[in-house]
Amino acid sequence: MSIYLSAVIQIKENDVMDAIEILKKLVIETRKEKGCLQYDLFEDNRNKGVFFIHEHWETNEDLHSHQVSEHMMRFREGIAPLLEKSNVVYMGHKLF
Repeated sequence: MSIYLSAVIQIKENDVMDAIEILKKLVIETRKEKGCLQYDLFEDNRNKGVFFIHEHWETNEDLHSHQVSEHMMRFREGIAPLLEKSNVVYMGHKLF
């Protein structure tokens, strides 16, 4: 069964441009990964500094490989000081 994730990321107002560069690198590298069916970055229209990533993975194993990948570790390290608050991640499966 494929896995869907949505992650909400809130960035400090003065760090938005730096965060976009870090997020862009993450998206580019992640889309190359085995099992990545979708990995799209969005910016909230009404709330500056709020971003969300929609992910779709073929298997749990593919998602796990992504979560422990080198570029994901670099992302976490680079984005941490820019966060307004902790990320919120929702994981589920498609109903219909």
